[in-house]
Amino acid sequence: MALKVKVTNDDLSKIIFEFKRLYDFDFSGYAEQSFKRRIEHILVTYNLSDTDKLLSKARKDKEFFQKLINAITVNTTELFRDTDVWFNIRRNVLPKFKNRSHLNIWHAGCSSGEEVYSMLILLNEFDMLDKAKVFATDINTDILQRAKTGVFNNRLNHDYFDNFDKVIKVNPLNFEENIDVPYSKYFETDTNKKIFKVKNFLRDKVTFKYHNLVSDDMFYKFDIIFCRNVIIYFNNELQNKVVSLFHESLFSDGILLVGTNENITYLPAGSRFESKIMKGLYFKK
Repeated sequence: MALKVKVTNDDLSKIIFEFKRLYDFDFSGYAEQSFKRRIEHILVTYNLSDTDKLLSKARKDKEFFQKLINAITVNTTELFRDTDVWFNIRRNVLPKFKNRSHLNIWHAGCSSGEEVYSMLILLNEFDMLDKAKVFATDINTDILQRAKTGVFNNRLNHDYFDNFDKVIKVNPLNFEENIDVPYSKYFETDTNKKIFKVKNFLRDKVTFKYHNLVSDDMFYKFDIIFCRNVIIYFNNELQNKVVSLFHESLFSDGILLVGTNENITYLPAGSRFESKIMKGLYFKK
C-alpha cells in the first residue's frame, strides 16, 4: 500500500525556514497549495513518513537537497506551445527587431528547452539567427542538462511536428499558402531509438545556465524576455519581485512574454509595462 503523508501549514513553514537557513533558498513566495502538493509527492517518492525525516536528510546531503529543488519545480512545455502566441511573435514581435544589428533574448525558466529551440527556428526563418545572443536559465539542474542535449522522444512528443507545421509552414498573411520547410532542416531523427534531436547549429547558439529568479540578480540586458507559465506559481509579492528583475533586465523598448493566463497587474513602483497586441505580451514603457 502506497505511503500517504499529509503536510500541514506548520510543516510547510518549517520546511521553508530550514531551506532558507540551510541553503539560502527561499520558497516563501511560492503558491502554497502547489508547494504543498509537491512536498507530499516527494515524501511518497522517497518513502519518507514525515517532513522531519525529509529535513534531516536535506541537512546532511546537499545533493539530496538539489534533487528536492528539481522535484519541486514544475516543467511543462512543448515545441511551439500555444501556436497563436507564436503566430503573434512571428507577425508582431520579430519584425520590430528585424533591422537591429544585435538581438539579446532570455528564456527564464526554460525547462527542457522546447521554447528556446522554437524561438531559434523562428529566428532562422527570419534570417535573424546570426545576430541573436540567447540565454536559457532554470533552477532545475536535471532539466537544464536535458535541455542542452536537445533530444526529445518522438512517441511522447508527436504533437510537436503538428505545431511546427502550423507556425513555420503556414503563411500567416495567406493561410492557403504552404511553405516548404522540411523537418530535416532542424532535426535529426533516429527511428530505432524513436527520438529526434535538434541540430547542432541551433544548440550551439544557446548559453544554458543556472539562475534563480527568486534570489539572483540581473546578469545581462535583453531585447526580449520569455518567462511563460512560471510566475503563475508565485504569490503576488514574489511576482512583483521577478517582474521588477525583468524590467531592470530589459532595454528601454524591450518586450516581456509571459503565459496567456498570467497577468502582471501588481507592478512594483517604477516597473512600467504596457500590454497590447495579445494576452501575455508586454512592452516596457
